[in-house]
Amino acid sequence: MRRRFFVEQFVQNSAAMTGDAAHHLGRVLRAEPGQLFELSDGKTAWLGRIELVQKERIEFALLEPIASRESALETTLLLSIVKFDSLEWALEKATELGVHTIVPLAAARSEKALLHAAGKRSERWKRILLEASQQSRRVRIPELKTVQTPEQAFAQVAGCKIILSEKTDARPLRAVLPENAVIEAVLAIGPEGGWTDEELAAAEAAGFRQASLGSLILRTETAVISALANLNYALG
Repeated sequence: MRRRFFVEQFVQNSAAMTGDAAHHLGRVLRAEPGQLFELSDGKTAWLGRIELVQKERIEFALLEPIASRESALETTLLLSIVKFDSLEWALEKATELGVHTIVPLAAARSEKALLHAAGKRSERWKRILLEASQQSRRVRIPELKTVQTPEQAFAQVAGCKIILSEKTDARPLRAVLPENAVIEAVLAIGPEGGWTDEELAAAEAAGFRQASLGSLILRTETAVISALANLNYALG
């Protein structure tokens, strides 16, 4: 199966790759003229043939468009900051599951040391989203927003809003999803210590519905996969 890479733009029937991506393809993967790769500019995908390989630049001729498999459902993931190995694994899997936008949350029960260090991880997280998008043959890379408080994020999003909750009176996820198709969905997932009552109240005031994934307590990264898979099945 051909590998997919992202380029900044398509210009008529050509495209160029520069910087680190060109170095990786040219020097690490030892790409040569005539080889075929899938290319995306974030809007459409094309089959490209390498025409020229230089040290920091690779030029392609565009041969034919590639059918897009992007879901019509645009899902925003509000993901509380947890230990970085778990968070980064969740970012990768959320990308593979088609998330449109990711907003890291500085939840009240997120570890303060992690929140302090989160600002320095942005470029690494964007690279994870890029590599996961290429691996899963996405047309576009998810947008990574800056870190926000839950209250800020809750007030800014729109669509079918779901917040995962460990409260005993939270209804099963399937029971709170709409029966009709939706275009936008928002999924909020809390930190390892759970949401505070104040955060849940802010979510409710913003129109979120509390939902449960069952009687067992899941790790954050497990909840991300389970909930997104359910949303894709029910709404996508």
